[in-house]
Amino acid sequence: MRFLIAACCSLLFFSATAQTKTDSIQLVKDALSLYDLSFTDAEVDSMLDGLKENRDIYYAMHKLYPPNMLAYPFAFNPAIGKKIPPQKTTISWNIPANVQLPANRNELAFYSVQQLASLVKNKKISSVELTSFFINRLKKWGDTLQCVISLTEEIALQQARQADNELKKGIYRGPLHGIPYGLKDLFAVKGTKTTWGSTPYKDQVIDEDAYVYQQLRNAGAVLCAKLSLGALAFDNKWFGGATKNPWNLKQGSSGSSAGSAAATAAGLLPFAIGTETWGSIISPSTRCGTTGLRPTFGSVSRSGGMVLSWSLDKVGPICRSAEDAAIVFSIINGTDGKDPGSVDHAFNYTGKADMKKLRIGYAANYFRRLDSNAAERKVLDVYRSLGADIKAISFPDSAIYPFDIMNVVISAESAAAFDELTRTDRDDLIERQDKNFWPNIFRTSRLIPAVEYINANRYRSKLCDDMNAFMKEYDVVIVPTFAGNQTAITNLTGHPVVCMPIGFNRNGSPLSITLIGNLYDEATILAVAKAFQDKTEHNKKHPPKFMD
Repeated sequence: MRFLIAACCSLLFFSATAQTKTDSIQLVKDALSLYDLSFTDAEVDSMLDGLKENRDIYYAMHKLYPPNMLAYPFAFNPAIGKKIPPQKTTISWNIPANVQLPANRNELAFYSVQQLASLVKNKKISSVELTSFFINRLKKWGDTLQCVISLTEEIALQQARQADNELKKGIYRGPLHGIPYGLKDLFAVKGTKTTWGSTPYKDQVIDEDAYVYQQLRNAGAVLCAKLSLGALAFDNKWFGGATKNPWNLKQGSSGSSAGSAAATAAGLLPFAIGTETWGSIISPSTRCGTTGLRPTFGSVSRSGGMVLSWSLDKVGPICRSAEDAAIVFSIINGTDGKDPGSVDHAFNYTGKADMKKLRIGYAANYFRRLDSNAAERKVLDVYRSLGADIKAISFPDSAIYPFDIMNVVISAESAAAFDELTRTDRDDLIERQDKNFWPNIFRTSRLIPAVEYINANRYRSKLCDDMNAFMKEYDVVIVPTFAGNQTAITNLTGHPVVCMPIGFNRNGSPLSITLIGNLYDEATILAVAKAFQDKTEHNKKHPPKFMD
């Protein structure tokens, strides 16, 4: 790699006075060999003037430092040729009327969103009281889990008072009215720091309200904290520490939506917002035992959020149940027109799943790798007991993903998003400096040729076609969460998934299963997940340390 960098630098900065044309031709040929290209001396000689012209363009570009928020004017579309469902219907949420305050107030920490909504709507507890309860839990346990970057107490109490005053006037905004929550700290909120979890940005203030925050505020939800994320959305280490798994404090919570999953699992908040580029909702949800929804790409506008990858970043809820995730998604689903990759599409959730009519498959080629008594196999038994006729199918995996498209796409886009960080050497401030972390990844990715990036996306287009053709035969496909290449594949194709807890491993850490759905059909996979959770107790178990 050092040779490659030296060769490429020589390509761009050679001068006729510094070396002979023969030397320049040889440097170019040496560099091209590392890209699996071979040109004759005459062909390379013809390239030299063009390389100099390109160098001058780069010089001109490098006089500026593009901010992360500078738009990329092209949008990934996972549904070419597919009709986006436009017709939205009103969702009737079944908010129970007879929920009572628990004798032990600590039990409120693990009430569902609907239970809390019932208490607030029926004025059995005020939003201010409920908000103060969760703020106190954040203060008590936030340092233990290292999951809170900023406690937004002033904003929370102001929003809670507004929610209570509106209720007195007969104004009720819906099931999130007066309900506390947390926001992954890569979303801008006016008057707060938006740190992106990393030292170079730890004092950053962005004078903007992210779309997802605006939607939740308009629904009456109460922002209590901006939660930790691994530095620049990678794993669980941030400038203030390493976020912990509530089930095992010796273990990290995984990432990058580390704080969102840890705080929700530990009952520090009823729900939180996360993001995923490649596993950042699914992985911490598995580790912490929460229910995570990674929606179809483009389902939620990302305006006001940190960009890691324009064609891969997605926004979704992290909750303790599929029903809670459905409520939250119904609020944040949509676009403000500021994110070229986002669309408006219908989310007509009913919470009902007719198991006898649904076409459900399970990835038998993945399941064969599991022990005979694996928790994932018991999931299939539960669905069969509910009347589902589950078909053994082969997830296409390597047949549609013959080489690593993901690393080319995510590396090139993230390096562009953080061009300023690399070229100003502020990347030296990032928490990790090993070769597998962002500073080195960004530097290495500078040498991905534009042609190879574009061609990787062309093969990605075929991947989308193949995956859509495969999913056309099924409403839901059940897969072990980390099996094979399915996480990379479904992130690249934009397909929605739900990840939910299904038990524990021998070390007492949560296990999960993943349900894959068709594009824009979050409603079905959430209903199928709800059916499983109504039948089982896995998502109703909570880390013992945080139950008092």
